[in-house]
Amino acid sequence: MKPDVHVPETLLEVVRYFSDERRAFECVRDHRWPNGVKCPHCGSDRIKFMESRLKWNCNACRQQFTCKTKSIFEDSPLSLTKWIPALWLIVNAKNGISSYEVHRALGVTQKTAWFMLHRLRLAMQNGTLEKFGGKDGTPVEADETYIGGKARNIHKSVKERKGINSNPMSGKSAVLGLLERGGRVVTFHIQDTKARTMMPLVKSTVKTDSWFFTDANSAYVMAGDHFRHDFVDHAVQYVDGVVHTNGMENYWSLLKRTIKGTYVSVEPFHLHRYLDEQAFRFNERKGTDKERFRIALTQVSNKRIMYKHLTGKELAAGA
Repeated sequence: MKPDVHVPETLLEVVRYFSDERRAFECVRDHRWPNGVKCPHCGSDRIKFMESRLKWNCNACRQQFTCKTKSIFEDSPLSLTKWIPALWLIVNAKNGISSYEVHRALGVTQKTAWFMLHRLRLAMQNGTLEKFGGKDGTPVEADETYIGGKARNIHKSVKERKGINSNPMSGKSAVLGLLERGGRVVTFHIQDTKARTMMPLVKSTVKTDSWFFTDANSAYVMAGDHFRHDFVDHAVQYVDGVVHTNGMENYWSLLKRTIKGTYVSVEPFHLHRYLDEQAFRFNERKGTDKERFRIALTQVSNKRIMYKHLTGKELAAGA
């Protein structure tokens, strides 16, 4: 990152500083291309900057591009003066931020705010996650939880439409979580909590021969073949020396506080996006607001989601 890239340290400073479109443009440019601007279409550095339009022309592929091209901002009619405060809000709101709050704060419609937040959640995804654990002795905790409303609070017509019955887990989405103690967390929206579903995810995330702590779920019965596995039976006790899953349980409380308190209801179709959002804030919890903002801003490239995909219209058209 260029040493002269200025980023304010509070929300008030962000709103004031980036009210100038030129400053917002320079901030996105310098975080997206810290080593010099290159064409997002062909990767060439043979480019010419058009000052009056804040746009580049590539002499190699003959295409024009801006800071928004091939990023989460692509084709958005909103200026960067609105996108940057929205990004600051979502990466630094411990319990998340609703589309209605963004709608009121930025003066955009609620539908636009909802679309913006889903685009920003895409930037908070990290696809370069290193494996957890290892022979250094750092334990990895695993646990599962269920996300969804209580059956007794769901309207009869909704129960019938979604096939929800009296089973406490009916209509809920299963989530697997893996936590490296003192470090990072990763979560997966899964179809069920059976071994054939969870163990491939565990093996792809945790280094072989790591200390691996779980509860007494029978799905982990074969974990000892790959890890130094130990478990605690919650019907008897919650802690057995260093063997416990309290770190993962604490994370579940943070996640559910966000979903129940701020978002209220999350469709299973979108659940993985909210999981990524909360995991980003947790994994960057030791940094400052400014540092979380800068990390997210460097991850906006080559990520795009369209409104028709978010609403399911794209799937309906292909059906």
